Amino acid sequence: MEEIYRRIPHRPPFLFIDKIIEITETGARAALTIRPDFSFFEGHYPGNPIMPGVLLCESVFQTGAIFLADHLQSESLNDSSVTPVLSRIRDARFKRMVKPGDEVEISVTLGEKMGQFFTMTGEIRKEGKVALTISYALAMVRENPPK
Repeated sequence: MEEIYRRIPHRPPFLFIDKIIEITETGARAALTIRPDFSFFEGHYPGNPIMPGVLLCESVFQTGAIFLADHLQSESLNDSSVTPVLSRIRDARFKRMVKPGDEVEISVTLGEKMGQFFTMTGEIRKEGKVALTISYALAMVRENPPK
């Protein structure tokens, strides 16, 4: 978990990655075990809990932020004053339900870079089969210095 904490500002209960599998020049892969004790399961289809699609998307966005933290390491953007911020979601497709106890693999691939905006595609696989595909963009936003 320290490897994750070192790269992104997200923390439990809003962290949806358990493990970094690999980071390459063009993307990253991470994993998440869907724990039955996630608090949102109490209200998201009680008796037949399903991982909320928006949180599956969030796990993709967090994996993208982990990738960018490594990808931009050589640039001055990789410091505590820069926050990865979601700036666009496009074409999210949900193909399989994800339930408590499932293990998913999350992968992201870098697309274009336009200034401080990075387009990416993401995918979640459950048991080797696609559960989610999405295109999105992250912006690396620098905090304003205190006055």
